[in-house]
Amino acid sequence: MGAEQNKLLVRRLVEGINNGSLDVLDEVADGEFARAARLWIGPFRESFPDFRMEIIALVAEEEKVAAHFRCSGTQLGEWLGHPPSGRRFCDVDEIYLYRVRSGKLTSATGVEDNLARMHQLGLPA
Repeated sequence: MGAEQNKLLVRRLVEGINNGSLDVLDEVADGEFARAARLWIGPFRESFPDFRMEIIALVAEEEKVAAHFRCSGTQLGEWLGHPPSGRRFCDVDEIYLYRVRSGKLTSATGVEDNLARMHQLGLPA
């Protein structure tokens, strides 16, 4: 697959996450990575059911896609041991590097600004 098709995998992943449909993982990710992603994304969406990712930039080269997202959500469930606050975080930056093989996402390494997220939610860092 080319760079543009690889970026489409990430766009499709974000669309599924924004719609709350983790079934998209079976479509865009390999089995092992899909299972691991489901274990992270599922509980996060339970904590932040209105969680949204906005794609700021996607850059692809060969089997890699770098992605910059801005994320928002309202804490309506427990997160990292903190009870629901009902507060919202907005425009928190996340940067991820995805690897693609055989037309599927196979891994992701990322950095999230959880300090800003926690500050906006009024949680201790």
